[in-house]
Amino acid sequence: MEFENRHKNQKKKVCPVMKKCGGCRYQDISYERQLELKQAQVAKLLKPFCRVYPITGMEHPYHYRNKVHAVFDRLKDGTIISGVYEEKTHRVVPVDDCLIEDEKADAIIRDIRGMLRSFKIKTYDEDTGYGLLRHVLVRRGFATGQIMVVLVLGSPILPSKNNFIRELRKLHPEITTIVINVNDKKTSMVLGEKENVIYGKGYIEDVLCGQTFRISPKSFYQVNPVQTEKLYQKAIKLAGLTGKERVIDAYCGIGTIGICAANRAREVIGVELNRDAVRDAVRNAKMNEKKNISFYGADAGEFMTQMAAQGERADVLFMDPPRSGSSEAFMRAAVRLGPKRIVYISCNPETQARDLNYFTANGYRAQGAYPYDCFPFTGHTETVCLLVKSGKA
Repeated sequence: MEFENRHKNQKKKVCPVMKKCGGCRYQDISYERQLELKQAQVAKLLKPFCRVYPITGMEHPYHYRNKVHAVFDRLKDGTIISGVYEEKTHRVVPVDDCLIEDEKADAIIRDIRGMLRSFKIKTYDEDTGYGLLRHVLVRRGFATGQIMVVLVLGSPILPSKNNFIRELRKLHPEITTIVINVNDKKTSMVLGEKENVIYGKGYIEDVLCGQTFRISPKSFYQVNPVQTEKLYQKAIKLAGLTGKERVIDAYCGIGTIGICAANRAREVIGVELNRDAVRDAVRNAKMNEKKNISFYGADAGEFMTQMAAQGERADVLFMDPPRSGSSEAFMRAAVRLGPKRIVYISCNPETQARDLNYFTANGYRAQGAYPYDCFPFTGHTETVCLLVKSGKA
């Protein structure tokens, strides 16, 4: 089987906590074999609908995650640890270096852990609700090098805040912003509602497909920008834009796909339920001087249903739903709106296959699926599939 990238000589590395963490199921498999397994999985699910093209792998599949989250805890002997939750539990597995996480982010988290004792900062205890530091989130702009550190605290007060900032930036002057996020609820959610910027602008920027994007602590932004750029370029090519089309970017997040496609379309409409993401999307459009794109904070299915009821039309629909796939209400609205082309980006080929079954039974035919390995060493694959309205190419 031929792949766009060959990895027979990829140096094998071994993670000491692979079996406990559960994040990298393919850690003990060669990268070439991983691609073969993912190709086979996508082909099995999507081949009944269309041709499945060869998977696009990574030339350097390590340390690709630009977003790193660590949970903090304290052992019975007082040792402070940071890492990830053991699979299907809330026990913390200590992690110093992760083979898929950004190395600079891991170093920052290690150094924050080392600073806690001297600043008398206690880690949060989920059982008792006592303690201050719950999580640390680090986001890094792949193209810009900008780094955001988010300290998730159980209360809004960070002891010796100015000294803490000074010490952390002394260790890592490359940090461009530090944000306190307050999560004072008993919840499994990482981030709380309240935020306080204590250093820098409170956001970072990154460049994708030649466009600049503002990323705040809660923004959804693809974790593997190298592969995402390839994926988006393919998605925009499949849309067949000529500059005359009216485009809907559903589940648009901070506007990445719509903004990247705007130069080739007449009009782009972005729809997203998360209000924080919509605010970022509006800023991103303005920053990139895109005057033919507008964003709406709404449920995409309801928005499209209302458009169809008012006699509105769209030529192209980009959709990038969550892992659970689309709801039948969304797909019903999409079919009613009747775009000539639907470009379906998915991070779960199982739910994508389920949704393709609906679309192909309701006036669309699939014309090709293109897998991308955006998550090396895990079982996940991103796929972009083109659906064309029957009888119209």
